[in-house]
Amino acid sequence: MCHGTDGRAVGGNEPLAGMPKDDIVRKLKEFRSGAKPATIMHQISKGYTDPQIESIAAYFAAQKK
Repeated sequence: MCHGTDGRAVGGNEPLAGMPKDDIVRKLKEFRSGAKPATIMHQISKGYTDPQIESIAAYFAAQKK
């Protein structure tokens, strides 16, 4: 996984663990709409519905940094 186990990134990717849920939701929706440029996240995010994005964001927000 690009963002590390449970969102604890190693290397150049942004860590997701402990990030506020609203920030994750916003970023995923920006990737999905094309408002936020990306190399691959724009493609991945298009595969998720709004409820799935909310669930993903809740999971990562609940992880310890």
